[in-house]
Amino acid sequence: MTYMLNDIEEAIDRKFLVTKTLSNQVQAGTIVHIMDALSNKDGSVTVYYRITYTKQDYTVKFDNVRQFCKWARPDNFIARHYESFNLKEIQRYVKLKDRTFTSFCLPLILFAVAVIWAVCLLVFKRDTFAYILGTVLTVAAAVLITFTYRSSRQKELVKLYSKVSANSNWRVNFK
Repeated sequence: MTYMLNDIEEAIDRKFLVTKTLSNQVQAGTIVHIMDALSNKDGSVTVYYRITYTKQDYTVKFDNVRQFCKWARPDNFIARHYESFNLKEIQRYVKLKDRTFTSFCLPLILFAVAVIWAVCLLVFKRDTFAYILGTVLTVAAAVLITFTYRSSRQKELVKLYSKVSANSNWRVNFK
């Protein structure tokens, strides 16, 4: 899910979660504070940002606002609690948030369906039982993969929320 800005001016003085690494500047999963941003005459944008962990300032130029939105997005949960997480946990969070049914489950389901039908047709030689077994296993594989996708995503997010809850005075137990 991509967050889009209408104008680069909306990004000024806000914290963003970097989703793509910039070599020699910032890694994916890092929180940056946008200090200033300028719209250039050629449609490009220049962004001045500070890495919240190291307090280092950098400048980066993007072709347009859309490219900036692909590089970083606002995330209030991580921005508020970034000191509770290490970089690996934030990168895992980014990966989980970017994961969709189409990008994650669909390829696995298609692969499972191909393997199931190949095995069923090779072993049972186009018998009626092969078609029934293939259909049942296809539905079972799709349900299992979808269930695993949802439960693993929920488990990881609850683990992150629990870590924040344990370090704060929320007094909420997510387990």
